[in-house]
Amino acid sequence: MIMDVREAARRWMDAWRQGWPAKDVERIVTRHAEHADHWASMFHRCRGRAGLRAYVLECFAEETRPAEVWFGAPHLDGDLATVEYWAITYPYDQPLTTSGCTLLRFDAAGLVTESRDYSHTREGRTPPP
Repeated sequence: MIMDVREAARRWMDAWRQGWPAKDVERIVTRHAEHADHWASMFHRCRGRAGLRAYVLECFAEETRPAEVWFGAPHLDGDLATVEYWAITYPYDQPLTTSGCTLLRFDAAGLVTESRDYSHTREGRTPPP
């Protein structure tokens, strides 16, 4: 069976769109294969679901209000997708805007095997353009 990359990317986006504001770590983590690698930055590698879970829990611990999250349409190439995102989070009740993109590689089951996140942050609340 051939995996539908667009559908896999949509499921990944939905997991983050719903999971981030609700701090539902498992909804996010289960979109990744058990031994997937996630690079939170070029210097911060999260190994497997356990590494991603620890990273997401650490990030969510600082957030005192639900995040506001937006995603652009994915760009696809073979088993790869690039997804632009925009989020307003509230670490310690202060607004912080993050915009970036995540590069995703999917396996035959539609789970992420590798992801790399590139983002920029700005203090304050800046909605997407």
